[in-house]
Amino acid sequence: MKQPTDIKSCCARLYESDFVRLLLGDSFHPGGLKLTSRLGELLKLGPHARVLDVACGQGVSAIHIADAFGCEVVGIDYSNENVEQANQSARKRGVYERVRFERGDSERLSFDDRSFDAIICECAFCTFADKAAAAREFIRVLKQDGRVGLSDMSRAVELPADLKTLMAWVACIADAQPAEAYAGLLADAGFRIDCIENHDDALKEMVNQIRMKLLGLEIAVALEKLKLPDIDLSAAKQLSASALQAISRGQLGYAIVVAMKPPP
Repeated sequence: MKQPTDIKSCCARLYESDFVRLLLGDSFHPGGLKLTSRLGELLKLGPHARVLDVACGQGVSAIHIADAFGCEVVGIDYSNENVEQANQSARKRGVYERVRFERGDSERLSFDDRSFDAIICECAFCTFADKAAAAREFIRVLKQDGRVGLSDMSRAVELPADLKTLMAWVACIADAQPAEAYAGLLADAGFRIDCIENHDDALKEMVNQIRMKLLGLEIAVALEKLKLPDIDLSAAKQLSASALQAISRGQLGYAIVVAMKPPP
């Protein structure tokens, strides 16, 4: 089994790659910015909120939240390249005074206690090696009555073996937990659970889109119109097919979990 730092590094390299952008576009999670907006609504974001986006990728969601809700957003990501790209995007969009990005580790946040009104974490919590430590960090940096919102892969039962590989891990599948387990981790850290929403349809739509794009990439590679070094398209196709089967069987899904930091 890979060590936690190996997994974090693999995730960072994959999600800063052109290959992922080809497959997923700008928004790297099921439901895209529509589901990000839903998360913002559940978190009750507004112009005076200071928000932390954990595992922010290239900053698409953070910039969208700042635009849609008028709040200030700080994004952290394990990838230096993602952070650089996100800051460039914020400057281009003219929101750099309200949105900034820095390298950070979700399990060891560098911020002071009670620094934020809300935290979002999209399609990333399931990849954290120490989810309990991340949940404790979330509650530490939130103000009283602050909220955390997770949108993430969920599972109902034990997953098939081919959905537990390293590729499956960095694709946010291998260590997916039931939504109730995510809620349990937050509750153990001291949160009060506000709601759990099921969004399996968003995941199914995304996997179907990925399967079509993988087929197109395979054809382009076969015609020598595209080169994808170090990418195993066959393994990626098998993973997507297995994921779709698991979704159809109710083994794999996508959920939002929102929780509040209660008064002491």
